[in-house]
Amino acid sequence: MTHRLHLEEEAARCLLCIDAPCSRACSHSDPARAIRAIRFGNANLAGQWIADCTDDELTAAESSCLHYDRPIRIREIATIIKDTAEGTAPRATATATATATADDRPSLAIDFCGIRCENPFFLASSAVCTNYEMVARAFDMGWAGVFYKTICMDDIREVSPRFDAVQHEGTSDFYAFRNMEQLSENPTAVDFDILRRLKQDYPSKIVVASIMGSTEEEWIELAKMAEEAGVDAVELNFSCPQMRLAGLGSDVGQNPELVTFYTAYVKRSVKIPVIPKMTPNITQINNPAMGAFFAGADAISAINTIKSVTMDNRSAVSAKKTVSGLSGRAVKPIALRFILEMTKNPLIKNVDFSGIGGIESWHDALEFIQLGCRNVQVCTAVMQYGYRIIDDLILGLQNYLRERGVAQLADIVGEELHNFTTPTDLDRDTIVYPMIDRERCIGCGRCYTSCQDGGHQAIAFDTATRQPRIVGTRCVGCHLCRLVCPTGALGAAKRIPKKAQ
Repeated sequence: MTHRLHLEEEAARCLLCIDAPCSRACSHSDPARAIRAIRFGNANLAGQWIADCTDDELTAAESSCLHYDRPIRIREIATIIKDTAEGTAPRATATATATATADDRPSLAIDFCGIRCENPFFLASSAVCTNYEMVARAFDMGWAGVFYKTICMDDIREVSPRFDAVQHEGTSDFYAFRNMEQLSENPTAVDFDILRRLKQDYPSKIVVASIMGSTEEEWIELAKMAEEAGVDAVELNFSCPQMRLAGLGSDVGQNPELVTFYTAYVKRSVKIPVIPKMTPNITQINNPAMGAFFAGADAISAINTIKSVTMDNRSAVSAKKTVSGLSGRAVKPIALRFILEMTKNPLIKNVDFSGIGGIESWHDALEFIQLGCRNVQVCTAVMQYGYRIIDDLILGLQNYLRERGVAQLADIVGEELHNFTTPTDLDRDTIVYPMIDRERCIGCGRCYTSCQDGGHQAIAFDTATRQPRIVGTRCVGCHLCRLVCPTGALGAAKRIPKKAQ
């Protein structure tokens, strides 16, 4: 566990360079790819890209590392990967796990709206898919489909700058991203021609047109144009939070009646699947979702970005600031909450779900799938790291299925739903105490500080020995101490009845 934590922390420092100098220094290995695998949740598979590096090559790779403070410790990463692999039975080596042939890996193919998709990973309607060349490049790299940037009949005039990020101090890494961009700036004829060419050139890929109208006539006309272009489905953008005109985007998504009417208008006008996109800028997402369902929606996608404010002057437009949409890792728990509310709704049946919000790794995608989504859409992670993350999304999810012995992705769709209940029905008669692993504890006292000032004063700390101790008579089993421990030294004991305390 200590090794794993170190690997992920060190990999997080990597700049993910293009044509990485560290890999150019190695003739038979690819350290940059190994580090990227670690960064995106595939540490146990990274060995295949670094195992054959000689000591001299590793030294050269580390010396050539581009960095802002100190080089990535590539030699140490390689040593940990090799040591971990040698000590992992019965798997033999990390390389053996990673290099299973394509035939040995489970297929990620899955049906969505009755359409066969090669995998569940789609580009979300956004800046990551605004022209033919971008989408074609993503398809070539392995993305299964695209929800193309929203097409409308309005004159879209964007501002500059239009993005901002909430970042980890001193790094370019961000955990939340604010986006003021609206819809496609292309004429509608241009965008529909792009979609037509994409479907002609990539017939096995799934092309979805995202549209937004302001009247019944516009919704119908845009949907018909999409169908004529040969797309597989049409997404109805009821959710964009930064439209400059009232009555568009999330203004519609917050109004269940409008969602119902516009969905029904489109459903009556086209034969391809219709997918309303829900807004999170609402307290009860089930109200518009049920409107979409009763109007005949084939699927529902959620969520779009969350209305937010950032105060950094770098995002000011001519010294003015405004409210716009937030995405990225920080919004994932909120997105999962909205997906859960819809998939647990007994009135919404036989509708597929497309999950959006903070998806960066295969494990993020897995969480949406386990709550009932049959595909996921990715935007912010692509904007930060590029289309190349598809490699680890596919590899990680395939490896997860293989290790579990799951034959097909559809078998795990919604498998976690039964584990969710209401707060009223949670077990309040038992307790789980934290447990300290003395070998991992380094005596920093973080658990003590947090418990004293933010918990129940249930940890004692001996400053002479620098050893924390759980005070069982005061501990309520909140596990704040586990969350703040930097080394993973705090685990959990067995659950026991409270009356046995």
